[in-house]
Amino acid sequence: MSAINKAKGFKKSKSGTYLSIGTTAFGAISVAKQMKKARTENDTLRLVDGVVSAAAIVTGLALLVRELKRLGDDDVLLG
Repeated sequence: MSAINKAKGFKKSKSGTYLSIGTTAFGAISVAKQMKKARTENDTLRLVDGVVSAAAIVTGLALLVRELKRLGDDDVLLG
């Protein structure tokens, strides 16, 4: 199996999905800091950017949780 195929398989695995959730949550910290700074500086454009980024993070997390549930349903031991 080539390295590319292994990487694609990891992305679709439970551990790969958990890693994606973690990195997405880490990105949420950055967005929260950006929004806090925008509020203190009264920067409306940065605040709007933060809100849009936060919406993208929430959507991404929802997709990852759905993928995690789908992977759990495929488990043979759950029967």
